[in-house]
Amino acid sequence: MPPVCRWGILGTANIARKNWKGIRLSGNGVVAAVASRTPDRAKAFIAECQAEVPFTEAPAAVGYDELLAREDVDAVYIPLPTGIRKEWVLKAAAAGKHVLCEKPCGTDATEVRAMTDACKAAGVQFMDGVMFMHSARLPLLRKVLDDGNSVGELRRVTSQFSFAAGADFLGGNIRVSGALEPLGALGDLGWYNIRFALWVMKFALPDRVTGRVLNEYATDGRPVPLEFAGELFFPGGVSGSFYCSFRTELQQWAHVSGDKGSVTVEDFVLPYHGSEAAFTVQKPVFRVKGCSFQMEPHPTRIAAHEASDGREDAQETNMARRFGELVLGGKPDHSWADIALKTQLVLDACLRSARDGSRVVGVTG
Repeated sequence: MPPVCRWGILGTANIARKNWKGIRLSGNGVVAAVASRTPDRAKAFIAECQAEVPFTEAPAAVGYDELLAREDVDAVYIPLPTGIRKEWVLKAAAAGKHVLCEKPCGTDATEVRAMTDACKAAGVQFMDGVMFMHSARLPLLRKVLDDGNSVGELRRVTSQFSFAAGADFLGGNIRVSGALEPLGALGDLGWYNIRFALWVMKFALPDRVTGRVLNEYATDGRPVPLEFAGELFFPGGVSGSFYCSFRTELQQWAHVSGDKGSVTVEDFVLPYHGSEAAFTVQKPVFRVKGCSFQMEPHPTRIAAHEASDGREDAQETNMARRFGELVLGGKPDHSWADIALKTQLVLDACLRSARDGSRVVGVTG
């Protein structure tokens, strides 16, 4: 029997159900244990997931510290709230467990640097849970961006990720809790916007940024961003912008512009349901013939044959599989930790700008 990565899930957040399924379909992983604050909650989570996507042997229901002490756990997935996540990442690294960490990874870059440094020192893998980084669409998009003709010289990258939260969300969801999720929509959604821009720029940091909190909300006396807009200024004259919000209806588009064309990705975070992850190269032509002014679209659709979710080739499954390969290979790839830290550095700078009258803020590693 080939070796498998034995996972522990540290927390029973809803997103953990998706990653449970990703691990089950990865072909190189099993969930050995699930931890929660109460045994009954862990047992209920396991029973519900086993009923839909069962492992041959049901995982054990344990407490947090007990999970980290188990010898049958190689790696942990940590979907705990951002406000308490650092403690458990550091404990996991000290226990020699590899760490797949939900995003935003920390409340600020100081926390994330402590996490990534601890994982590097312990010789364990650290990766954040940005699933689109593992989509088969990205290599196709990179080829187009680099071919010199489809987009040409890069000039701008923009994106929006938003959904319209209802009264129940504002009344009780932890994503508007200043204690548990102090970064609000900027952390929950803006992390993806910033990551996409950094990916386009091959992870070069912007020189400077500006940010603006357009709307905020407080449930516990600590306001968090509900709606945020940022501008990024990269070396070489490339600019970027992003908008993230809990107030506008679901959108998740990204657009990359150059001097010869542009690319539109309508669903850059979670591919629309189906068997393809696609994007469109836009090369419109404007023609003037006397009194006729004609704009011709000339689009080219490019797609990766990849399930949107819940299949062996879906991006969350690819993430679990890739993480398992790194664990089983015994050679952590610390570039994943560096990418997470860069994302947090840009996010922090945008928030500092917003809290200081949207002044221009420099970004340094």
